[in-house]
Amino acid sequence: MKPKTTDPFLRAAIDEARKGLAAGGIPIGSVLVIDGEIVGRGHNQRHQKGSAILHAEMDCLESAGRRTAREYARATLYSTLSPCDMCSGTALLYKIPRIVVGENQTFQGPEEYVRSRGVQLEIVNDAECIELMRKFIRDQPELWNEDIGV
Repeated sequence: MKPKTTDPFLRAAIDEARKGLAAGGIPIGSVLVIDGEIVGRGHNQRHQKGSAILHAEMDCLESAGRRTAREYARATLYSTLSPCDMCSGTALLYKIPRIVVGENQTFQGPEEYVRSRGVQLEIVNDAECIELMRKFIRDQPELWNEDIGV
């Protein structure tokens, strides 16, 4: 396995993913960064809170609170997993110009569509992110399938 990421923001997203896993949920984490500062953190909490929408990115954006269009225009959304249609749509709605994805090997959202809308999408394919999801999917396929609507 490759060494752990040195990107402090992806590292923070991974830490969020681990929090979610420790709480009995799906190990997906996210942070929102504006001007080099983390302003929101979140992890998937659909299972823990019985929520239909609390994917990591949605939890992260909610924790960031209300932001102006100018703030979102300077933001980067980090996620340990390729954002789904809902989370990608929310990033597009708020015109977040950059998304950094920890991995898209276990799940791939609408990446080409997001790019076609002008978002700079960076796929890291971090070994730790991949292993977290592979192990989770192997160990808890029912919960994973519920989360992605299968």
